[in-house]
Amino acid sequence: MTKMIAQAAAPAQGGGSGSLILVVYGLMFAGLYFLFIAPQRKKQKELEKMLSALQSGDEIVTTGGIYGTITNVKDDRFVVRVADNTKIEIGKAFVQSVVKKPAAEEKKSS
Repeated sequence: MTKMIAQAAAPAQGGGSGSLILVVYGLMFAGLYFLFIAPQRKKQKELEKMLSALQSGDEIVTTGGIYGTITNVKDDRFVVRVADNTKIEIGKAFVQSVVKKPAAEEKKSS
């Protein structure tokens, strides 16, 4: 009779491992979020802030490595002077970074 009771109680011990697996997966997802997703979102917000602050006279670098100076700002693109008498239009998403602001702007912020 005692053998039957011991055998009936044995399967209950393995049931707790399912919740342990869910906890481990939850912790792995949280770790991946804080390592990859959160920093990427922060970088994206900084890029959007930088793009909205660009204006005529700012010197920029495109994702293709072209250096130029913004001469005109349109809704979805910039007109950039890359050489004397040479202007190109680029999409706002293709601006990688700002090289320098105009001298007048730098004096105002100081």
